[in-house]
Amino acid sequence: MTVLRGLRVLDLSRVLAGPYCTALLADLGADVVKVEPPGGDDARHLGPFRKGESVYFAQINRGKRSIALDLKDPDDHALLLRLAGQADVFVENYRPGVARRLGIDHATLRAANPRLVYASISGFGQSGPMREHPAYDLIVQAMSGLMAGTGTPEGPPTRVGESVGDLVAGLFASWAINAALFDRERSGRGRYIDVAMLDSLVSLQVTAMSLLTATGGLPGRVGNRHPVSTPFDTYRTADGLVAIAVAGEAVFARFARMVGRPDMPSDPRFRDDAARAHHIERVREITERWSAGLTTEQALESARAAGVPAAPIWDLTDAVNSEQIRARARRRVRPPRTGPHAVPAPAGAVRAGRHGGRGGHRLRGPRDGGSEPGSRRARRRGRRAVAPRGPGPEPSVRQGGHRP
Repeated sequence: MTVLRGLRVLDLSRVLAGPYCTALLADLGADVVKVEPPGGDDARHLGPFRKGESVYFAQINRGKRSIALDLKDPDDHALLLRLAGQADVFVENYRPGVARRLGIDHATLRAANPRLVYASISGFGQSGPMREHPAYDLIVQAMSGLMAGTGTPEGPPTRVGESVGDLVAGLFASWAINAALFDRERSGRGRYIDVAMLDSLVSLQVTAMSLLTATGGLPGRVGNRHPVSTPFDTYRTADGLVAIAVAGEAVFARFARMVGRPDMPSDPRFRDDAARAHHIERVREITERWSAGLTTEQALESARAAGVPAAPIWDLTDAVNSEQIRARARRRVRPPRTGPHAVPAPAGAVRAGRHGGRGGHRLRGPRDGGSEPGSRRARRRGRRAVAPRGPGPEPSVRQGGHRP
């Protein structure tokens, strides 16, 4: 997709939240220039590795160009300011106050480029008593309420298996950046965007928040089941588990016929979600009396025939090798340095045709001329690659106005 073609993004972020944000912008066709310190982004040194390259780094920095700058060096600092003067978007994920000390804060860059959309991503945001505290995904998951609500009732609070605090903050930032770019078309001016990982995770918990608002209580840890709807859980089969999700009375009626209990919708114990939740163990007993006599595949076939949402439990290998994912084209990206081999990247979540047609594109990882980003050769080649261009077309998120 090339809807952001012609937009220049300066990416001064590192590790995950910021790089994920700018990777999403690159997916949309933006020209993303990753600015790294002389030693490179820390993620270059994080495994797993393939042929000496970080696969992790390649995946989250897909589609970008790279330049190494020492922002404490006057010449490199001046070059960055020139690049920022011609950029459309600037993304950083320093701790609050660091960008100002480096002389690359929003107020400084806005003075030279009023049309700049400037996004700051941090653990706790640019305001509040914890704004300067360090944060990683585990920290914000622990503080957001997400861990407290994840896991089994008898088990401890559990971290979600992926770094969702970083990823959703990056997603919200990319969303807000695009909204600010749209606003710029009307106002002619950029905006300042402040995204906090903690805010982002709190905002995702819509079911728990609705219960807290309505009842003053929380669902607690409920394992795989839904805290409001039932049957909405994983159930035992003859050879494993099957996930079944029933929401709404029409689907429940189909479910009841599927499990051989067409009388259930007329039984007061099962007449609606609230009643079924009150008798959740009885619903599980009826469900597993049916499912335990079937293999997982047989249960899935029955559910498909009945129009009841159901799924097997896949690991990531199963998912990426499935016909569904393969039909929607996993991508391959070049590793951080130019080389003959490519690494698989997660399939994009969005598909868009080209003005009504079918579209698609291949993405490459950051290119630095085959040298480490700290080398003089890389810096020379990087500078040539991203020289300032000529004049062009002029939530969980906190958006500043048109002033800092």
